[in-house]
Amino acid sequence: MRRNPAPPELEPVEAFCNTAALLHGEDELARPETASGWLRARGGPEAVSPAELAALTEARETVRAFLVERSSPGALDALNRLIHSVAGAPVVRPDGTLALSPATGEPVARIVREVLEALLRDGLTGRHATRLKACAAPECRWVFYDRAPSSNGLWCDMDVCGARHKMRAYRARTAAAPRRGA
Repeated sequence: MRRNPAPPELEPVEAFCNTAALLHGEDELARPETASGWLRARGGPEAVSPAELAALTEARETVRAFLVERSSPGALDALNRLIHSVAGAPVVRPDGTLALSPATGEPVARIVREVLEALLRDGLTGRHATRLKACAAPECRWVFYDRAPSSNGLWCDMDVCGARHKMRAYRARTAAAPRRGA
């Protein structure tokens, strides 16, 4: 996608969610070979079990679902369950930042916990609160940082997802309009 990346403090969330490019049918977490490279780049384990891959994928989709509809009771419940599964009570670090204490020492849980920390610290309140979004196109859902002054962006890429939406809306309008001269 052509948008600029999220600020460094939200990069863990964006990078995690975008391990799947749904529009292109690609998923870095789909196979152990591709997942290991992504995990290794983030200090994770060399190899992961199928159950760990499934847990990572479920965590990613939970965060993505929350970014699609932040006020959805189902998305909020799922996000809270995810936080509870990988983190204990939050703690304040000496520098005043929030950290989630480990509920488990598993390396995969640590990575998910870091993503959730970034989301909770910088994606829910303050200047970044509503700027990290998932594309409004259901077949895409690419996570992007909306840099528009009004923070009203819907599409990860206006030339792709936005144009598709506009074309569908146009076709629906023209199909519903009465034909002249018939």
